[in-house]
Amino acid sequence: MGDSARLDRRRLLTAGLAAGGAALATRAIGAGSEPAITEIQDWNRYLGEGVQSRPYGIPSEFEANVVRRDVEWLTASTESSVNFTPLQDLDGIITPNGLCFERHHAGIAEIDPAQQRLMINGLVDTPLVFTMEDLKRFPRENRIYFLECAANSGMEWRGSQLNGCQYTHGMVHCVMYTGVPLKTILQEAGIKTNAKWVMPEGADSSAMTRSIPLDKALDDCLVAFKMNGEALRPEQGYPLRLVVPGWEGNMWVKWLRRLEVGDMPWHQREETAKYTDLLANGKARRFTWVMDVKSVITSPSPQAPVTHGKGPLVISGLAWSGKGRIKRVDVTTDGGRNWKTARIDGPSLPKALHRFYLDIDWDGSDLLLQSRAIDEAGFVQPTKNELRLARGENSIYHNNGIQTWHVKADGAVENVEVS
Repeated sequence: MGDSARLDRRRLLTAGLAAGGAALATRAIGAGSEPAITEIQDWNRYLGEGVQSRPYGIPSEFEANVVRRDVEWLTASTESSVNFTPLQDLDGIITPNGLCFERHHAGIAEIDPAQQRLMINGLVDTPLVFTMEDLKRFPRENRIYFLECAANSGMEWRGSQLNGCQYTHGMVHCVMYTGVPLKTILQEAGIKTNAKWVMPEGADSSAMTRSIPLDKALDDCLVAFKMNGEALRPEQGYPLRLVVPGWEGNMWVKWLRRLEVGDMPWHQREETAKYTDLLANGKARRFTWVMDVKSVITSPSPQAPVTHGKGPLVISGLAWSGKGRIKRVDVTTDGGRNWKTARIDGPSLPKALHRFYLDIDWDGSDLLLQSRAIDEAGFVQPTKNELRLARGENSIYHNNGIQTWHVKADGAVENVEVS
């Protein structure tokens, strides 16, 4: 391109912005002095890679920082540990498969689907063993659900600990599962009249087992083999996992190999109760499976600071409840003195993530950001102090308290608490 043509193009862009987008231009930059748009760039000059250069698509190299992360000191080994979804970098309600947080008890089991078997035994009329091909012959369903670890936000019980939304709330994700209703499979074997519980067992070396009430198993549980349209990822239980909507993630047994039907919880036979909530008086709450109403502002947050200075600011976050849909989300910018109703955008599905927004004009002053979710059952997300008053500070699990981010005048964000 010659100099005259380049100048004409520059004048045209400047004139167009001046006429139709003056408000936007004043908030951004002067178009006439911005070579990134007025000058030809390398990607304008050369052919790119062909269609088979990336047979399984990958994110742009410029998004290399959007990854799951762990906390090295959290556990003794990575085989029995957790990593966290980068919530601050995502939008909408669906979590990409490669970013769904992981929780393992014995590392990732690599299973050949041709060798995968699912046994149904116990208090059934006919014990059965299914191959993957057998399972795929049953009528299947597609359902979008969130999965949250009971320990999500657990390190915040005694005060602000980890400076990042990914670390405080990143043990949650939301995908579309494809699979067969657990009810269908159990009915194929025939359930005896004295049956009350189901014990799923995983094929990993920890032989992960949990007890699930039969009523829940016959309600909305799925035996899933796909997520977001493709096969489960190995770290998410490939080739088969259990989906227990709205209930804590440790019950969603991965690498599912067996379902034993019984008349009592298995921990009363063989093991102590797991994932209980320790109270201040030394007692523990048992059978707290349902994940309570919860929300968090994902941006701005410590890993997503404000970088553009004063002016229009989109406050964005996620809300969810194991009891159904989110009815409303309120947002405060002053630590709870004044609240505004946020806009929920996108699908509103039971036991799924909900995306909310509040658009403000930031004047550069300090903000104390909080979100408060209310679900369709009428439950209101509590403050952390309300939770501590009821349950003490010794718990790890089921912390659904309101999170506070302090946005400073320079745009940096810090994890804090307000009284």
